[in-house]
Amino acid sequence: MMTPAFGRAWGRFGAVVALAVVLLFGANGLTACAKKAAHPSTSETIAVHRLPPEAQKTLALIHQDGPFPNRRDGIIFGNREKQLPRKPRGYYHEYTVPTPGARDRGARRIVCGGEKPSAPDHCYYTADHYQSFQLIRNETAQP
Repeated sequence: MMTPAFGRAWGRFGAVVALAVVLLFGANGLTACAKKAAHPSTSETIAVHRLPPEAQKTLALIHQDGPFPNRRDGIIFGNREKQLPRKPRGYYHEYTVPTPGARDRGARRIVCGGEKPSAPDHCYYTADHYQSFQLIRNETAQP
């Protein structure tokens, strides 16, 4: 059970951390930290041709609406980690990117969002099981 003294201590600790960030990085540093915390891992992009070959194949299967090798491919991705922009439930779908040598599904996924799964508005690649994401951009997109 949290005591009032414990709550005050954490409040003071948070204030000290915020002050340290401002002193080290200036007020812009605090703003940058807050923005990074809101969507910490979606700022990076990756071109399709830079994806691992298995991810490129998975992306091609998504655009042709399968058939997918894993029975869980295409299930709704709930975005519980809140790493991706907030959208209504059912907007995002996840797909397995095979990991050579793995005995299970592995950690790699592609998560796509949009009205129609085979024509997504955008897709994200994660190599670390939803800890970070990279927005997949088309070859013709500017870096």
